[in-house]
Amino acid sequence: MYVADSRATSPASPAPPSAEPAARPLAGRRRAVGSTVFALGTVSLITDVSSEMVTAVLPLYLVAGLGLSPLGFGLLDGVYNGFSALVRLVGGRFADSGGGRHKTVAVLGYGLSALCKPLLLVAGTLPVIGAVLAADRTGKGLRTAPRDAMISLNSEPAVRGRAFGVHRAMDTAGALLGPLVAFLILRYTVDGYDAVFTVSFCVAVLGVLVLVLFVPGSRGAAPDPAASRPRVRQSWAPLIRPTVCAALLGLATVSDAFVYLILQRQLGVSERWFALLPLGTAAAFLLLAAPLGRLSDRVGAWPVFLGGHVALLAVYALLLTHAHSPALPYAVLLLHGTFYAATDGVLMAAASAGIPEGLRSSGLAVVGTGQAAARFACSLGFGAAWTAWGDRTALAVAAVLLTVAAAMAYALRPHPRTTATEATA
Repeated sequence: MYVADSRATSPASPAPPSAEPAARPLAGRRRAVGSTVFALGTVSLITDVSSEMVTAVLPLYLVAGLGLSPLGFGLLDGVYNGFSALVRLVGGRFADSGGGRHKTVAVLGYGLSALCKPLLLVAGTLPVIGAVLAADRTGKGLRTAPRDAMISLNSEPAVRGRAFGVHRAMDTAGALLGPLVAFLILRYTVDGYDAVFTVSFCVAVLGVLVLVLFVPGSRGAAPDPAASRPRVRQSWAPLIRPTVCAALLGLATVSDAFVYLILQRQLGVSERWFALLPLGTAAAFLLLAAPLGRLSDRVGAWPVFLGGHVALLAVYALLLTHAHSPALPYAVLLLHGTFYAATDGVLMAAASAGIPEGLRSSGLAVVGTGQAAARFACSLGFGAAWTAWGDRTALAVAAVLLTVAAAMAYALRPHPRTTATEATA
């Protein structure tokens, strides 16, 4: 049940649409994360076990197994991480229509991604693999905004950062287990890649079942035909700054796969151990997501969000040192996980403050689309730069771009007063 629906309101004086409901005093009890958030976190945990099994082996499978160039891999990686931007707006808009279809759209998205896993067994060429990854990311694009909208609508503003942090921590627990499962399969099976894709499909189906059975749908009151429904343009003003900031920083965010490939080449990690590299990032993300979410509730989301990109800049700097210290991989992966813990859920919690409830999914989709499209462009650009100049030069360019983008985002960051004024305009 949505938090906004669980409080009694006076039928004689309905509240007008606004970005946030009026603050409600909670006497004598602590604000807590709702059960729906934990249910969605369980779905994400299971689904991430499935998806990260594939993500962990995909770079090596494509580059070492199929012999793709860095430019070809950059194209596919951009498709894998950025194609969802093309359908995220559609999914968000459809989820908001008809009084809220968040769960329905989320089920469609999770189901489509699950169906794509066994198709990797027969995809052996660049066009076919690209099509399968595009379909998989279509599913992610459909489900992301409705899922985040359900988290937002089931969380009070004062604890929204914590709610997103808890969800991201559970999500990352799956990301931590996925590469480990992939590593064990590759180590103890003959046809390792085929086995990884098959097990990934079975786990993904389990996640869809949990979503269908244990996550409640919208149970809000029936919409009043006489009430005017907020339009997308009404929520656009408070979304401009978050979207621009996220897109600017996304243009200089090198994808995980490239970070792991550079680290693998620099340290000479063998193929059988490569799938374990994402575990370090996932472990740091898991430990820090909830604490940094709580911190964002106290000091503000944008300082935490920008601080996460400072951690990413430190990752670039460490990889550019070309050092061979035994501590290097641990430091890189710890900072990489800190970056995600300080940015992923925190951005959605920050953007939620300026979006009316009836357009929560659509508004979050706008912000997520801007970020995903920028990261897609970064994957293509970084892959081309690596092919033309080498990995170190490409990473140095990315570090310079990230420094400039962070300075611009700091200047353009939304302020609480500005957000509140725009949301009620």
